[in-house]
Amino acid sequence: MLVGVPKEIKNHEYRVGMTPPSVRELTSRGIDVIVQQGAGEQIGLLDEQYMAAGASMVASAGEVFARADMIVKVKEPQPAECAMLREGQVLYTYLHLAPDPEQTAALVKSGAVCIAYETITGPGGGLPLLAPMSEVAGRMAIQAGAAHLEKSKGGMGLLLGGVPGVAAGHVVIIGAGVVGTNALQMAVGTGARVTVLDKNVDRLRQLDLVYGNRISTLYSNAHAIEEAVLDADLVIGGVLVPGAAAPKLVTRDMIARMKKGAVVVDVAIDQGGCFETSHPTTHADPTFVVDGVIHYCVANMPGAVARTSTFALNNATIGHAVALATKGWRQALSNDVHLRNGLNVCQGKVTYEAVARDLQYDYVPAESLLG
Repeated sequence: MLVGVPKEIKNHEYRVGMTPPSVRELTSRGIDVIVQQGAGEQIGLLDEQYMAAGASMVASAGEVFARADMIVKVKEPQPAECAMLREGQVLYTYLHLAPDPEQTAALVKSGAVCIAYETITGPGGGLPLLAPMSEVAGRMAIQAGAAHLEKSKGGMGLLLGGVPGVAAGHVVIIGAGVVGTNALQMAVGTGARVTVLDKNVDRLRQLDLVYGNRISTLYSNAHAIEEAVLDADLVIGGVLVPGAAAPKLVTRDMIARMKKGAVVVDVAIDQGGCFETSHPTTHADPTFVVDGVIHYCVANMPGAVARTSTFALNNATIGHAVALATKGWRQALSNDVHLRNGLNVCQGKVTYEAVARDLQYDYVPAESLLG
């Protein structure tokens, strides 16, 4: 199998699908790899390093897509990239299809074998290929929120941690998964007053044991969310239903009644967002205002710290990349139920149940296509 790594083209996206050490993991097993020139240059991964790892450099994304049997990316393919996919070609990347009917339709039309990082499961549960980016995004959410509370960024002019004699800001974190936990760590570190909400009482109990009276934990329901959000200076939305559209937990009415100059950061925006007022933004234009509330809804937050994110992501993705490249997609997916859970679209069929349900496609189990 020939593996191809194109340069990412989404707005301010500097991550790259494979680092030179990851390339070496494939080439040392006899797998040929082609990388688009300059794919990692913005984060200090030079063409010379890729060549030293055994890759061949090619001039254009068109050549990568035309020649490679498997494409390894970071972000979902943009329309121009979807148009270059072909039947039977493997696409291994983040997809986030449930809130994106246009991309889903393009992938179905392509006939490609599309494996999504965000729905691959782990032996101990969880989503191990999503986790490293969720860790980055959770930590960045506090950083971004704190910055946009500054008056020069449109916020109310609040220092999250306060100072002696002045109350700290109130951070509300909806969801105590990987995003929420990492946001919580950062928020506590600033000295802010922190409230975290989740439906998993065992998870809240664990956080309470670790943080004690430095945080408040609340069981998540509509009443608790409303009370917390209306008192908040910064709200982090970190809920996830694997593969499905995120539930809208914060309503437009709640946003309208929040403090003016407060900030909301919707980390769930890749899956459609958990605030009714959210829509995706970019690093070039990261915020918009609804009813006096600053919305930060960048759909590729980890792209801002692209070098850290690339290495963290590659640590998680390389094992399955090796399996796919050495065994072929049918054998690799047959051997590993966790990798098989990553198959979202295959040869014109939607093979992930939540995506099929949300976008009204017929659901075709992955197992039926592996014979």
